[in-house]
Amino acid sequence: MTDVVDSDELLRRIRRARTCAMREERTWRARSEELGATDPKGARDATVRGMSYEAVVRVLDEILTPGKHSPES
Repeated sequence: MTDVVDSDELLRRIRRARTCAMREERTWRARSEELGATDPKGARDATVRGMSYEAVVRVLDEILTPGKHSPES
């Protein structure tokens, strides 16, 4: 990974990553709901994965728009 990229390209990559993380978050949340009654362990795993992607989205949001989101207590 020795490519040099300009700031516009870096922002494009961060936005793509954010979009991907949002899509994955939705997918895992839906999977958790589907598995809720039939596979509690699988549902719990899917919930954790969804929460992980939610954290990634929050970090990328903060990079893209610093200070826009209020800190949680």
